[in-house]
Amino acid sequence: MNLEQLISPAIPTLLPGDSGSHALEQMEKTNFSELPIVSDDSYIALIQENDLLDWNTPDEKLSMAPFLNYKPAIAASSHPFEALRILHQINLDILPVIDHEQRYIGAVTKDTLLKYITENSGIDNPGGILVLEIAPRNYTLYEIARICENEDVIILNMQVHTNELGMLEITLKLNRSVLAAVVSSFERHNYHVKEVYGEDNKDDDITGKYNLLMNYINM
Repeated sequence: MNLEQLISPAIPTLLPGDSGSHALEQMEKTNFSELPIVSDDSYIALIQENDLLDWNTPDEKLSMAPFLNYKPAIAASSHPFEALRILHQINLDILPVIDHEQRYIGAVTKDTLLKYITENSGIDNPGGILVLEIAPRNYTLYEIARICENEDVIILNMQVHTNELGMLEITLKLNRSVLAAVVSSFERHNYHVKEVYGEDNKDDDITGKYNLLMNYINM
């Protein structure tokens, strides 16, 4: 999806000639703690509530403020994932969007981006979750996908990160909630299944206990 389609119409802009007090009123009215300053479609700065509250002369024009050098932004051609990464990294709730000529187009909010990612990444679909832990040198996406396919399981979403031990933790959102068979398959391929979130497969559990009993009887 084009990032422009996620721009929120609820985010007002401020003018360089507006006062700091007016900016605070707009923030209180809209419940945003940051607002962009725009002049003739040119993005000037992103002004924050804390800076305004610390300003000794809030009745002066914003153009006179000493904190207009802060102007985080993202190109309209960027992916929503990148916008959310920036927001998380610099701890903001809104992020201005600009075109290739640095003109202000609008702004996206963290809530809108989270909603988009939830609805378009498979996270909100029914199914279970597996967390695998493997050494980076053993990681192969092809094999992980093949194991799931062999168990007739579809990977809806996958996240990979390195934990504090230097191991890769691979979180798989799957389209099935009963995961006993795919867990067994991963373990047969020497994967460490660290966590499982899904429904217990009662039939598999009964079968397993029956096999244990028969093995005991035949000893």
